[in-house]
Amino acid sequence: MLAIAVAGPARAQSTGIAACDDFLQKYDSCVTSKLPEAQRATYKAQLDQTRKMWVDMAKSPSAKSTMEGTCKQTMDAIKTSLQSFGCSF
Repeated sequence: MLAIAVAGPARAQSTGIAACDDFLQKYDSCVTSKLPEAQRATYKAQLDQTRKMWVDMAKSPSAKSTMEGTCKQTMDAIKTSLQSFGCSF
């Protein structure tokens, strides 16, 4: 059981920005647990694309300094659309 708990978070690459990682974790949890199976693939693809973009951005010191605000804005924009599925952030 411990191996599963350790393997789960390691699979999701960290951005190094707490606000971004928090959003990505909440988004993933929402998609996995609340969305209808038929819609999960689309939302998962968006999540993976966002994570990759943010991980790449975090490699640049100039972009990294603005990322917390960017991630918070993204969360505010997306959480409204996910509330209809019963997700809360």
